Amino acid sequence: MKESIYKSYDELPLFLNAGLVAKVLGVSISTGYELMHEKGFPVLKIGSRIVVPKEKFITWVEQNTGGAI
Repeated sequence: MKESIYKSYDELPLFLNAGLVAKVLGVSISTGYELMHEKGFPVLKIGSRIVVPKEKFITWVEQNTGGAI
C-alpha cells in the first residue's frame, strides 16, 4: 500500500478527481477510478467529468473506516 501524501483533510481541494482520491487513500489510480464507479461512493458528475466533493469524501471515509486519514 502506498502512503498518503496528505496528513490532514485541510490540505485537500474542494473537489477531488480519481488521481487525488487515489493519492489520499494511498492506492493506485486504477483503484481510485474503480472506487469512484462503485455504488454509494459520493461522486458529482459534471458533463463527462466525475469529481468527489471534499466534505462528502470525508464523510465517506469516516463511515467506511471509522477514522480520519
